[in-house]
Amino acid sequence: MKGTGYHKELRDRVLQNMGELGSRIPETLQGFGALHKGATQEGALSLKVKELMALAIAIAVHCEGCIACHVHDALKAGATPEEVVETIGVAIMMGGGPAVVYGGLALEALEEFRQA
Repeated sequence: MKGTGYHKELRDRVLQNMGELGSRIPETLQGFGALHKGATQEGALSLKVKELMALAIAIAVHCEGCIACHVHDALKAGATPEEVVETIGVAIMMGGGPAVVYGGLALEALEEFRQA
């Protein structure tokens, strides 16, 4: 497992990089921000469900920064550790062998953020 703090530091780095990109290409990041806000607002699906979906996709497409962000945000939205673990299982089913590796990273992130 990666060292303690890895996923927190990765999430912080992702957010810092997004801020830097926002200062250099503000229209693009404002558009992304509006897309994110629109896609995650409460509707027929709760924010928790949407964050779990985003986590599954992050695992399947192998995005470590996305995993860190969406595990954090899923927990913040009320997801239980058991729901996160079942989400990892669905992602593995959809993503095959590589998703097992990234599912392990999501499990590490879960443990790290639970301890925060």
